[in-house]
Amino acid sequence: MSGAEPLRQPDACPWAAARRLLPGTREAFARGWEGAAAAERAVSSLLGQAAELLYRSPESCVGPARAVRLLQLGDGLCDYTWEKLNTGPWRAVGRGWRQAYAYGCLLRALGLCAGGGESEGAEEKAARAALRACDLGLLLGAPVLDNVLGRMADVLREHLPRPRAAAAEEPAQKKTRQDAPLVPAVKTEAAIPRLRCPSLEHFRDNYLSPQRPLILEGVVDHWPCMRKWSVDYLHQVAGSRTVPVELGCRYTDEEWTQSLMTVDDFIRQYIKNEFQTQTGYLAQHQLFDQIPELKEDIGIPDYCCLGKEDEDDIAINAWFGPAGTISPLHQDPQQNFLVQVMGQKYIRLYSPEQSEKLYPYEGHILHNTSQVDVEDPDLVKFPKFKATAFQACVLSPGQVLFIPASYWHYVRAMNTSFSVSFWWS
Repeated sequence: MSGAEPLRQPDACPWAAARRLLPGTREAFARGWEGAAAAERAVSSLLGQAAELLYRSPESCVGPARAVRLLQLGDGLCDYTWEKLNTGPWRAVGRGWRQAYAYGCLLRALGLCAGGGESEGAEEKAARAALRACDLGLLLGAPVLDNVLGRMADVLREHLPRPRAAAAEEPAQKKTRQDAPLVPAVKTEAAIPRLRCPSLEHFRDNYLSPQRPLILEGVVDHWPCMRKWSVDYLHQVAGSRTVPVELGCRYTDEEWTQSLMTVDDFIRQYIKNEFQTQTGYLAQHQLFDQIPELKEDIGIPDYCCLGKEDEDDIAINAWFGPAGTISPLHQDPQQNFLVQVMGQKYIRLYSPEQSEKLYPYEGHILHNTSQVDVEDPDLVKFPKFKATAFQACVLSPGQVLFIPASYWHYVRAMNTSFSVSFWWS
């Protein structure tokens, strides 16, 4: 494999290492699928057949026929539950169906590991395919067997070549796209105020309670991500992981779509390809649960303690993409701390009092999104927009923007950028 070190020699083959992550007895394995089996009798039947294969004999190696059967059972479960996962709104999908899908992905991963083969490169190929199955289960399923898919993903990464650090090159933030529009000057009267490490009381009384935007400085300087994260670091830590990616400049465009790809493929196609005309954006609500190494590099802003939620209820989101990626003017129902880790973003904020002049889309799906192109507005079609007042900033690494709940915000990446947002109430 080009640009990689020779395959490491883990303690055991992928099958043996993965098999050890399962419960020690068939009865314990069966107790873990009670929620999934409740979804429908056919699910219980497929899982029962899988248990028979996995616990029939104690040996750590399996024959080709058993590997094929595990794959068939995994494919059957995934195909059977896929329709249920994609019928109606996601919140209406029962947890049992999501667990059943996770079990299907687990069986696929086990079957791939068991049938890895002995030819050159076969084990690595099988480990990559099994890792993708684990990621799909983590993204679309529900936790089963003490997060077995997450633990298996960690094991499988040990059976892949360790990525080699890229040669020194021009910093990514200097490689802006030639067609990226210039950032307008931020007038003093429109600038968002900045404070360095205000006390909790001062922030609460002067910004949280009156719902006023603020840029916080110095509050995340100690986070490991501020010194560690780079495009190359993401390649090394998460390159082999499969993640959802948004394709298109902004989600209101007709050509906008979503896809699943590895982080390495995303970096190669949309970050380091200077001739790429289509914009891709890794906008992920589960990235830090899926890849714990990244979560260890961040924290929870202290000011979140002023909210009503526990830390576990705070939604943490990742936003990684190239220059020119845009989040159209929209509003969210929760308070938001937007932490800039890599690159810079141009941001505009509009008070909820301006909503009538921002022309939100009609209908339920995009009711929180403005129809106006903020930096190139059609004032004939949207005449009231000309009279709107806004605040603006260029958010740089280490800065944290407090966006009050329901505040309209428009975001454009000036260069390769990674941000982390915290939604809280």
